[in-house]
Formats: sequence, C-alpha cells, structure tokens
Amino acid sequence: MMNSQSRKILVTGFCLLGLAVLLGAFGAHGLKNLVTPEKLVTFETGVRYHFYHALGIVLIGLVHQLFPLIKIKISFILFLIGIVLFSFNCYLYVITGLKIFALIVPIGGTAFLIGWFQLAWQVHRFRN
Repeated sequence: MMNSQSRKILVTGFCLLGLAVLLGAFGAHGLKNLVTPEKLVTFETGVRYHFYHALGIVLIGLVHQLFPLIKIKISFILFLIGIVLFSFNCYLYVITGLKIFALIVPIGGTAFLIGWFQLAWQVHRFRN
C-alpha cells in the first residue's frame, strides 16, 4: 500500500513532468520564430532542468515509499523551489526579455544542488 506522502510527491512529480512536456513543445513550436536562437537555448535549458528535477521528485517519492523513515521533505521542497526559480525564470526571461528573471536563475540552481546533497545525506545516514 502506498503512503499518502509518497502519493502526493509522485503526483506532483508526474504533473511537473507533463508541464515540462507542454513547455518544451511550446518552446520548440511556439517560440521558434519569435525569439533569437540564444534565447531559445535558454528556454530549452529551463525545460531540461525542469525535466531532470521533476524526475528527481518522482525518485524522491519512490525512495520515500520504499524507505518511509528517510527524511525527504527538504529535498522535495528544494526541487520545487529550484524548478520555480531556475526553470520558470528561464522561461520568463526568454518571453519578457527582463534581466531580473535571469538574475534569479542561480538561486534556483543552488536550490537544486542543496536538494541533491540533502537527499544524499539523508540516504547516507539512514539505518534500517
């Protein structure tokens, strides 16, 4: 039987994956003729990291289902924050051209890094 926290995390991850597909298609088809190739690369980078970390959220949900005592909430939240601050600010920068969005992107990248290391730490310290 699946525990409720794992279910919520998995549903969130799957929805974020679907959103990444949608945004990737928008970038490939909707933005292709509207922005410079350099900005399209930035949008694609946002989509790529969105995918990676949505998959990371699914991984967190699976880890939590298998090992419910591992503390995964911080990594889950950091991945969500990272997707918003990194990927969504890449998207907003490309669409609006406002540099303020580009300046926020490294904060999201830092959230991703801390999330992965936090997850590694929690798995490392887990004892059956």
